[in-house]
Amino acid sequence: MTSRKTIKLKPKEGRRARAGAPWIFSNEIQMDAAAKALAPGTVVNVAGDDGQIFGSGYFNAKSLISVRMLDRAADTIIGTGFLVRHLQRALAVREAIYARPFYRLIHAEGDGLPGLTIDRFGDTVVAQISTAGMELLIDPLLAALEKTIAPANVILRNDTPSRALEGLGEYVRAAKGEATRIAVEENSVRYFADLAGGQKTGWYYDQRDNRAFMAALAKGRSVLDAYSYTGGFGIAAAKAGAKEVVCLDSSAPALAIAEDSAAANGASCKFVKADVFEELERLAAAKETFDVVIADPPPFVRARKDLEPGAKAYRKLARLASAVVAPNGFLLLASCSHNIDMERFAAECAAGIARTNRRAALIRQAGAGPDHPVHPMLPETAYLKALVYALD
Repeated sequence: MTSRKTIKLKPKEGRRARAGAPWIFSNEIQMDAAAKALAPGTVVNVAGDDGQIFGSGYFNAKSLISVRMLDRAADTIIGTGFLVRHLQRALAVREAIYARPFYRLIHAEGDGLPGLTIDRFGDTVVAQISTAGMELLIDPLLAALEKTIAPANVILRNDTPSRALEGLGEYVRAAKGEATRIAVEENSVRYFADLAGGQKTGWYYDQRDNRAFMAALAKGRSVLDAYSYTGGFGIAAAKAGAKEVVCLDSSAPALAIAEDSAAANGASCKFVKADVFEELERLAAAKETFDVVIADPPPFVRARKDLEPGAKAYRKLARLASAVVAPNGFLLLASCSHNIDMERFAAECAAGIARTNRRAALIRQAGAGPDHPVHPMLPETAYLKALVYALD
């Protein structure tokens, strides 16, 4: 047994936690002086005001989400052994699904390790830590990775702005090996990713299945990949036999990587650097259309306060994108904002399409791939939403 501090909940609080949700908010906790004095990220036991044991978690009095649960038992030792068990379980799931080691290995709460995501690129892994509790576990995490998969390179991409909510600074460093541009294998397509300077971990595995679906629709058709980043959708479409592919993004470095990826696949694509909203308006004014249009933007709703302006932006994107879909074409609209739910997102997309007087049929509603597991009691982990429409 440890002499661990126990965080207690207020009377009648913790309804979701009692049902198994892994988050406990600051307004649910008896925030006494002893609790406030704990260093951010300290591992604690958690109990209800009635003495019910919730288990072990890490605590940060400065964060809105003050406790993130790690285990349903009290006094669980959170160290290398604990992390090895979770990594081994996550690895077994991925190896049952994927033949090659290119996937998200750890998806935070979905894999029981809140505040941690790890993407695997062959013998390289990129970890992103967003909480003080997980930051304190970096050394045990590195040891656990060595015991489970012994990667040649371990890159810590701890530069997400959300770290500020936990009182953490931003940095990027190679904990083992070096951060270089590497090859990514996905759906028999070869891409490149910038591990040190790219967005997030350098690649977005979450759209893997949606890329395959849209690539199958693209054969013999013209394709516009808006917000293409490094060409994930567009290059897959070109390799699948699209007759024309235009990749549109505002980032010159991302498009440069996309060009190299296209060349590596022998794929013919046109790369255009422009603001997506402005370019869609220009295309519509010029009456230029594409058989398949893909719009996978960065998050428009980064926080709850952004919901209404963000929802309006999704509606506008749906209107502009549907205006450049050719008759009898297809449109994919996506959102990676967990602060807008699927129902609201779908409603905004439908409203935007309706403003172009197009008849639409929703033919696919999807989220991230199976390497992004959803915690059953935390719908926020199902952040990705992808809708595919057939337009008249």
